[in-house]
Amino acid sequence: MQSKYESKVIRSSAILTSSYVAWTVIWQTDNNIVQELNQLVLLISFTKWSLDSMQLKIEVSDDWVTYYQQAFTSISWWTWTCSLWEYSITATWNYELASPVKTKFIKVSVKWTWTATSSLCDIKWIVWIS
Repeated sequence: MQSKYESKVIRSSAILTSSYVAWTVIWQTDNNIVQELNQLVLLISFTKWSLDSMQLKIEVSDDWVTYYQQAFTSISWWTWTCSLWEYSITATWNYELASPVKTKFIKVSVKWTWTATSSLCDIKWIVWIS
């Protein structure tokens, strides 16, 4: 069986808000093998206008109720620090973001920073179908 490439819009082009807005929850179905590939790939189009930046976070869940935000760790001397991961996008451009995943449900949220303008963002999710 040959794999086929497909992309799906999970956030149509829309003005950003000051609070995180979660759009479509990505979940494992018979047609979606993103978890088997251990990779989430997002195509993000951002039009900045007068914003400072756009922030994006990825959260995962195994039950669609409790979500866990991606985090990163750092070690300095004998101190281990864990912090929540947020992507900050600061320039008008088209971006590809790849992130490892292995859970059943994935939620992608975005917000603006600094001031409300007509800045836009749309996000596509790359799906491989077997």
